[in-house]
Amino acid sequence: MRQDSDTRRAASDDAPGPHPVTVHGHFGEWLQGRLGPDGPVALVTLACTALAVRTVDGPGEAPVFSHAVLRSFAERLKVAPDWPGIERDMPLGAGAGASTATLVALARSAVFRGDADTLAAACVAAEGASDPLMHAHPDRLLWASRQGRVLRRLPPPPSVEIVGGFWGPPLPTRAEDESFADVADLVVRWTSACETADPVAAARVARDSAERCVDLRGPADDPMPALAQACGAAGYLRAHTGSARGLVFAPGRVPRHAEAALAEAGLTGVLRFATGGV
Repeated sequence: MRQDSDTRRAASDDAPGPHPVTVHGHFGEWLQGRLGPDGPVALVTLACTALAVRTVDGPGEAPVFSHAVLRSFAERLKVAPDWPGIERDMPLGAGAGASTATLVALARSAVFRGDADTLAAACVAAEGASDPLMHAHPDRLLWASRQGRVLRRLPPPPSVEIVGGFWGPPLPTRAEDESFADVADLVVRWTSACETADPVAAARVARDSAERCVDLRGPADDPMPALAQACGAAGYLRAHTGSARGLVFAPGRVPRHAEAALAEAGLTGVLRFATGGV
């Protein structure tokens, strides 16, 4: 069977290279929910090159996974379980992809030569649910996170700027948790926003997905709606499980006080980055 271009590129990204191996995280989701009342949990991740996991010489940070899980991970990938240390730019349980990025970095450090689908299956077996960070363009996928598979290929998101941070305690994803709002209509709107490269339309889809998540899952005191209004953002987004929160701006429209406003509202690790585009 012919591999698509994203899978071929992801496989080449897994080829051996110099240390340290770096795998970028994500920053919540543009949208996440069920595809219909009984459909799978699906998402479109928000790519973030400002956050990453890196392999290092030495022990690194505390491991995310047990020795037994990592041994099984190595067996699935047919690589030696000879792992380097890991350092992360993002907190665990924040909705920034720390656990998946860790597994992808370990696989690449072990010179895994398989394709992205095989790596995704191994990540789901280890985590229970996975972000699409093993793919070359994770934000161009409608992704079934509990199944570790691509449901649909999408156009690239519009170019935007994000000002975000982490609000509240860590909230790790539970694979058995499928209590999400129906977002089938938002997928249609998202595809249109990407096809027209409309950052405002994309921001509004993200806002509506975040609002549905808050309505169903809380927290009621989420500061993002007020921050979006105060900063003139086109919209806002969140990790649907996790503490990542962000304001979405069209390029060049971020006000000078945006970072300070998020910090004053209690967000930590405040950062600003560009994402989307070709």
